[in-house]
Amino acid sequence: MAGYEHVYSGKVRELYAPIDPTSGQAVADTLLLVATDRISAYDFILDSEIPDKGKVLTQLSLWWFDQLADIIPNHVISTQVPDAVAGRAVLVQRLDMVAVECIGRAYLTGSGLTEYRQRSSVCGVRLPAGLKDGSRLPTPIFTPTSKAPIGKHDQPMTYAEVAAKVGAPIAASVRDLTIAILERGNQIAAERGILLADTKVEFGLDASRPDAHGNPTIMLADEVLTPDSSRFWPAASWAPGRAQDSYDKQFVRDWLTSSASGWDRSSGQTPPALPDDIIAATRAKYVEAFESLTGRTFV
Repeated sequence: MAGYEHVYSGKVRELYAPIDPTSGQAVADTLLLVATDRISAYDFILDSEIPDKGKVLTQLSLWWFDQLADIIPNHVISTQVPDAVAGRAVLVQRLDMVAVECIGRAYLTGSGLTEYRQRSSVCGVRLPAGLKDGSRLPTPIFTPTSKAPIGKHDQPMTYAEVAAKVGAPIAASVRDLTIAILERGNQIAAERGILLADTKVEFGLDASRPDAHGNPTIMLADEVLTPDSSRFWPAASWAPGRAQDSYDKQFVRDWLTSSASGWDRSSGQTPPALPDDIIAATRAKYVEAFESLTGRTFV
């Protein structure tokens, strides 16, 4: 892309550094964050893309950043971006990212349910007996994981392990902020008839703005409360004890693990391409999530 230097490719996003026209060098403190239409599942980037997905993720994140502004500052500098990536990109502040996947759970499902069935706990957090798939937890819990390279599996971490990795002050802050974001998300989603089961949040550190204790300011980064990073369920159909209807990419996960896909998750092989009807239905789910949460028509 003219005027930008490619920095990094993630599962879904591409990062570019603006080029200073005077020096010809990459700008050190700013990034162009571009959300593609790629979709990942089970730590694989699928061959199929979901039309408009990048725009949905970007626009929904921007909406949520506004809803969370009183809880935590975010990394967005501007939405004025090159025409080639308009609507799917933002200019953001370059941060020192916290090297932990910060996950908050209000309901039990997914990998949390698997761990609970094995250990009666999730990431070291003991839970009551008798919980089912989709059960509401007594209180939201912080269940962090490691940040594994693409193609590798994130591993559950206890809070003590997070504190050892990033330091006690930062660990306490990202735990509390993750839960606060989850609770605010659920408060807003509930008004729209939606349950927010769990969410993954990315945090970065801004050392140029120390807090009252001299620690770097913690910023909300990447995306927030999107169908890629969170599980959204229609409240009207919620029923513990079974897989829930969802607005998120669980729809894709379910197809991949069904007999229709012919894929064996334990094989280590790349999943197959998605059929056209699954692609269309997944796009519709993402758009429905955007419109249901924001009250806006997706264009």
